Amino acid sequence: MTGRPGRTRTGRGPLARVRSAGWLAAVPLLVFYAVVFGGPAIMILIGAFTVQGEPGLGNMVESLQGGYLVALIGSVQLSAVVAIAGAVLGTFLAQAVVTSRSRLLREGVLTASGVLANFGGVPLAFLWIATLGNAGVVTTSLGLSTIGWSLYNFWGLALVYLYFSVPLMVLVMAPALDGLRPQWREAAQNSGASAWQFWRWVGIPVLAPSLLGGVVLLFGGAFAAYATAAAMVGATVPLITLQIGDALSGNVLVGHENVALALSLDMIVVAGLVMAVYLPLQRRSARWLR
Repeated sequence: MTGRPGRTRTGRGPLARVRSAGWLAAVPLLVFYAVVFGGPAIMILIGAFTVQGEPGLGNMVESLQGGYLVALIGSVQLSAVVAIAGAVLGTFLAQAVVTSRSRLLREGVLTASGVLANFGGVPLAFLWIATLGNAGVVTTSLGLSTIGWSLYNFWGLALVYLYFSVPLMVLVMAPALDGLRPQWREAAQNSGASAWQFWRWVGIPVLAPSLLGGVVLLFGGAFAAYATAAAMVGATVPLITLQIGDALSGNVLVGHENVALALSLDMIVVAGLVMAVYLPLQRRSARWLR
């Protein structure tokens, strides 16, 4: 027996050869990821469980106590606020842009979102300090200091993070909203469904994967941000990234140098837990797109 046409005696047909070629083409990328991400991850793991040259749990225990634990909780709370608020505001803004009849408005907003989504660090902190800081232009003009306004606290930092989070959500949601077919809305209207029923049973389930992905993306961006917070609030708002920066600069007790690695491992665990919650929900929601 020679087997099916187009297949060799070993049972490997053209499709199998194409798949093998695809894997070979991906090898350089996999090697790059293994070196760039795998190497540092292994070093963090080893260092986090090394105390004064000996294996131990001292660094991990210390990273979950006192000020370090407060900073970790503060970062999670800040990231959750920014992710939820940014997702809501960004989705409504994207909907307004997508449904607009002005092509100039659409292109202008999307272009500006692409720029603002990558605007951060010290320049962003300076922009907000000059605008709404204690001696900022808007603060002094409107007399905001007399009503207790302060940019250098938890909510002020959340407001600054929304500056780049909302545009990022617009970029995520605009293509998804474009994917809502007009025929679906027309079919719902012809069936007697209200606008709320359309969004409840059709629109939101279809957009759920993009919404969830945007929330996770915004959470990760706020959770890992460092330069803006360091330049704007310093130690006023406890954040784990600021604690890592202090530890790396040597602001720790002798023999506790690897606490920064333990804190980094804590961040990886938190990010992993967020992804563990997101992936099952994303798979369930993606059924609507099949």
